[in-house]
Amino acid sequence: MENQIELSVVIPVYNEQDVLGALFERLYPALDALGIRYEIVFINDGSRDKSPAMLADQFALRPDVTRVVLFNGNFGQHRAILAGFEHSRGERVVTLDADLQNPPEDIQLLLAEMDKGHDYVGSIRRQRNDSLWRHLASRAMNRLREKLTRIKMTDQGCMMRAYSRRIIDTINQCNELHTFIPALAYQFAQNPTEVVVGHEERFAGESKYSLYSLIRLNFDLMTGFSIVPLQWFSLLGMAVSAGSGLLVVYLILRRLILGPEVGGVFTLFALVFLLIGIALFGIGLLGEYIGRIYQEVRSRPRYVIQAVLEQQGEQP
Repeated sequence: MENQIELSVVIPVYNEQDVLGALFERLYPALDALGIRYEIVFINDGSRDKSPAMLADQFALRPDVTRVVLFNGNFGQHRAILAGFEHSRGERVVTLDADLQNPPEDIQLLLAEMDKGHDYVGSIRRQRNDSLWRHLASRAMNRLREKLTRIKMTDQGCMMRAYSRRIIDTINQCNELHTFIPALAYQFAQNPTEVVVGHEERFAGESKYSLYSLIRLNFDLMTGFSIVPLQWFSLLGMAVSAGSGLLVVYLILRRLILGPEVGGVFTLFALVFLLIGIALFGIGLLGEYIGRIYQEVRSRPRYVIQAVLEQQGEQP
């Protein structure tokens, strides 16, 4: 057991040439200071800049603790992390973004919590340095997600998290194409906890998450872990149907008692448009679930690996 790796740090990389140099300068000393045997698994998610070459150079400098998985295209951050999980060998696995918004020096805080017996450690950003709209949107989605899925995560947008090997092995057995890894790990955890970590401004470059990407991520989270949206819409449909029935009865009685109605055309249009809008929303919600089924039944691979840079004799 002397050669057992105690810690794997999984880092997805996508067009991060401006920040990788600073990441290397801070990450390796922080992990060396822990005094444990570790590895760093970089996953290049189809970067179109110099990131692959920089990762290859770093592997050449520190091949003993560095592994690089090169995708042949862009498959998304979460699939890159799943690839990192499958190629990790540590008893504990920490995920980290390459943008240095979470200080690598805080990895020791997560490991300290795991030393207390926790098998999954989430993180809460101490002071978020994001725009106001993103902060408010994140808070609103956190509340909605907790109500829909019963998964309690104070800060679902923070990538710095620690997982036990048991949880990683369980996640590796899942074959979902679209999932939200922290929520999946929370469901598998027996003794989860959270810890406050630092949050800095992005060192360089731009965020890879657009508004659409954030909305898409939260759709995956809600439809992948709960059928509550469908149940809510079913209840809404029942309420609208009952209301429409009462309205029809009212209009019939009004016609019999007061005679035909001269006006009210625009009111009728408003009611029709409201019902059409609700119906379209329901069709879209059903389409979201059906689309997930369609993607799963095709059984396509999550990603395609072009090459893996590792020392001779190592096995993924």
